[in-house]
Amino acid sequence: MKKLSVLISTLLIASIGLVGCSTKSSSNVTPKNLLSAIKSEGKIRIGTEGTYAPYTFHDKDGKLTGFDVEIAEEVAKRIGAKPEFIETKWDGIFAGLDAKRFDMIVSEVGIKPDREEKYDFSDPYIVSKAVLIVNSEDNSITKFEDLKGKKSAQSLTSNLAKIAEDNGAVIQQIDGFNQAIDLLLSHRVDATVNDSLSFLDLKKQKPDLAIKVVDEEHNAQPSAIMFNKGNKELVDATNKALADMKADGTYAKISDKWFAADVSK
Repeated sequence: MKKLSVLISTLLIASIGLVGCSTKSSSNVTPKNLLSAIKSEGKIRIGTEGTYAPYTFHDKDGKLTGFDVEIAEEVAKRIGAKPEFIETKWDGIFAGLDAKRFDMIVSEVGIKPDREEKYDFSDPYIVSKAVLIVNSEDNSITKFEDLKGKKSAQSLTSNLAKIAEDNGAVIQQIDGFNQAIDLLLSHRVDATVNDSLSFLDLKKQKPDLAIKVVDEEHNAQPSAIMFNKGNKELVDATNKALADMKADGTYAKISDKWFAADVSK
C-alpha cells in the first residue's frame, strides 16, 4: 500500500508539471490582430442605431437600410468579410464597443477630441450640420440662444446634446430622432438640435409635418467609423476601402442615392 501511494503521488506531480508546461507554452502564442480574425471568420460585427433615417433605419418592409448601412456594407465587402449589424440605442452604443460586442461603429459618430482620446476613427466619410428644429406653431425660438430654459429632446451622449446644453437647454433624454420629433409634435418638448440631412429626409417623406428649422450651426461636423484603440490594421484597411470607394465612384453613387448631393465635404 505504501508503494502504491508513493506511485500515485509521483504520477500526480508529473501530471501537474505537464499542465504547467502546457499553460506556459500556450501563453506564448501571439493572438491574431482583429483584422486577421475578421478575415479568418469571414464576418465583421458592426454597431449601428437602426432608428436614424436616412442613415440607419428600417424600410417599410422591415429591412435595415440607409446611407451608413450601405457605406458599411461596401467597406465590409472590400475588407473581405460579411457584415453583421448589431442594432443598439445610441446612448449605449459606445459601451457596446467597449465590451467588444462589435468591431466598429457606423452610425454617424462625430469626431470629438474626448472621443479621440479613447477611440480610433477612420477618415471622415460624411459631413453634416446641426440644425435647431421646433414646432411650426412656435415663434418663441428663432436661434440657438433662445434654448435657455427650454426643453430639448436629445440623445445624451451625442454632439447635438452638447450644443443644446451649451445654449442653456433642459435636456429631455430620448432614444433617437423619431422620438424627438414625436415629442416635438405633441408639444412635450420645445425643440431638438439634430442633423440637417435627417431633417431634410424627413420633410421629403412627410412634407406636411408641422416642424421647421429656425437656426443652423455654421461649422459642419465630420463623422467617421469608430473603433477600439489598438486596431491599426483594421483602421488602415477601412481607410483604404473608403478611399477606393471615392476613387472608383462607388461613394458618389451611394451619396447621390440618399442625398442627391456629395456629402463628403
